[in-house]
Order: sequence, then structure tokens, then C-alpha cells
Amino acid sequence: MKRAIVIRHVSFEDLGVLASMLAARGYQTHYYDAGIDDLSQVSPDAGDILVVLGGPISAYEEAIYPFIAGEIRMIELALRQRTPTLGICLGAQLLARALGARVYPGKAREVGIGPVTLTSAGLQSCLKHLNEDRLVLHWHGDTFDLPSGAERLASTDVTTNQAFAFGKAALGLQFHIEAEPANFERWLIGHTHELASAGIDIARLRGEAASKLPGIAQAGTKVVSDWLAVLDERAP
Repeated sequence: MKRAIVIRHVSFEDLGVLASMLAARGYQTHYYDAGIDDLSQVSPDAGDILVVLGGPISAYEEAIYPFIAGEIRMIELALRQRTPTLGICLGAQLLARALGARVYPGKAREVGIGPVTLTSAGLQSCLKHLNEDRLVLHWHGDTFDLPSGAERLASTDVTTNQAFAFGKAALGLQFHIEAEPANFERWLIGHTHELASAGIDIARLRGEAASKLPGIAQAGTKVVSDWLAVLDERAP
């Protein structure tokens, strides 16, 4: 079987709906918990792909969370070894940092279900599989500069860099497409303080998720499946 190395920051922000899709494509998943597992002992080339998931910390807080520096080094090594790498939310920010870009607080927090606008490159990428309304789950306060050599794929009015590709094998998504609808209540519980400080109406967000998240998740599996299919085409 192929092997997917997955870096997780909080237990409820896992692969979600991507887990079954990866299994169906022949991937065996191996989770490593940032801050708990020693990532210096994990070689990216031990896996066929590397997936770096989201979390409620900032990609520039290594003074508070020293493991971030090691995580960035791991991503840098994956890029040098041409290990296909997918970064989601915090994972996209860490990927941007590994590529030399700056990560910093955005001009406004984006939390909730809303659309993204695809660039011309985005319309030709795996993001073309997003649903007709281009709806995704936003959950971030930070943003990043577009890494040198990367191609912007999606934006919103608040956040210019919502998605980028670096070559064919590195994909960064500031937004979430992986959240499992049946487990969304865990997100609401786990992020309760952030939601309260941002003045988010939890009941309204819960209702939006109930109606919109299944479609987002279905589109999300198509997005990542298409990304993997392109990788398979490149394989010798």
C-alpha cells in the first residue's frame, strides 16, 4: 500500500472525509501529533504524500510552540525530496513559511461557510471540483504572502491568498474542505473560546454546516482525489 504521513495539531481537525477517500486509493494513513511526536524522527520520504492539517495556533509562534520550527524543517525536507505535500489551513501557512513566505495576522477573521473566487489557474486546477457556489469552510485569522514561484488559485475579498500551488506536487488550502459533517460539533466545542471572542453565532453556524457541509465535503474529496490523480500521472 501507499503511505500517507499526516501531521495533526488537534484531534478533531483530522483528515475527516479525506480518510476514506485515501484508503480507497490505496493509502495507509499514519498520524503524527505535532508537539507530542518527535517529527525529527519522521522522514518525509518514508511516505508517498505528506498532509499537514489545521489547528488553532499561528505558524509564526515558534517562540511559544517550539515544535513549529521542527515542523517547518520537515516540510522543507519534503519539498526538497519532492514528496507531494498538501497543507490545509495552518498546514497551508506552514507550507508557505517553508517556501520562504511571510505569515501574519489577516485584516479580518474569516469563520464560517462562504465562497472563494477561483483565479484562471484555479479554474484549471483540482479546485475546479468545488461545488457550483465555490463554498468552503473558512476558519482562520492569519494569512500569508504568496510564496515565490507559487501560483495563486483562489481568493476572497478578505484574504487574497486562499489557495496556491507550488509546482504540481505542493498544494496549500487556507480553507477547509475535509471537515466531516457528522463530527462538526467537535469543532464547535473545541473552538468555543475563539467563536465567543469573534462574536460568532454558534447556532447559526451549526445550521449552516448542517445544510452546506455535506456538499462541501463531497466536493473536497473530488478536489484531493484529482490532485492525487495528477500525481499518479507524473509517477514513473
